[in-house]
Amino acid sequence: MAYYTRTGDKGKTRIIGGHVYDKFDARVEAFGSIDEANSYLGYLISQIDASHSQDLIDVCIEIQQVLFDCGSDLSSINQERPYKVKAESVTWVENQIDALDDELPPIEKFILPGGTGPGALAHICRTTIRRAERQVAKLFSESESDSENEVVFQFVNRVSDYYFVLARALNYRQGEDDIEYRNSRPVFTDGIRKNKMKRMEEEK
Repeated sequence: MAYYTRTGDKGKTRIIGGHVYDKFDARVEAFGSIDEANSYLGYLISQIDASHSQDLIDVCIEIQQVLFDCGSDLSSINQERPYKVKAESVTWVENQIDALDDELPPIEKFILPGGTGPGALAHICRTTIRRAERQVAKLFSESESDSENEVVFQFVNRVSDYYFVLARALNYRQGEDDIEYRNSRPVFTDGIRKNKMKRMEEEK
């Protein structure tokens, strides 16, 4: 099997359908950033203690699978191949966020990234996927051909939210307290909790 094609020697890359793009094109930046975020997630998984957090490892591996699908979908122009990411994946991540949040002490203010090794890595995953989210938003603003692919953007957005809760959970399970940002106003309000409860009621 040949791992090199020499297409990239001139700063180009080939995607689904044989389309050739500059390596700095917004589309390549978008799915490349998702690939980077997925790689960080793989490293995080390797650092989580399976003896008390196998459930979190399982969720992260499933997220990796769907993130790979996100990259694939962003490589498909005008749905030359059917999109893989479905709205059900967005709902699934939301449910994972809610379930994990239920085991954590409530917070009102922003917290500082850090804590345990895995907790700090989860924050790195969070900021990396946020960058990927910005790249996808940029692509969508420039390309009408991706107008039917908004579920990828929604999934990436929810995953970044999951990483925030995951970071807290990884720290909490190892007895590490959140450190509040001292100049933060209360931002995690009752309104957010009410929206969560409303969504849970609608899904019954």
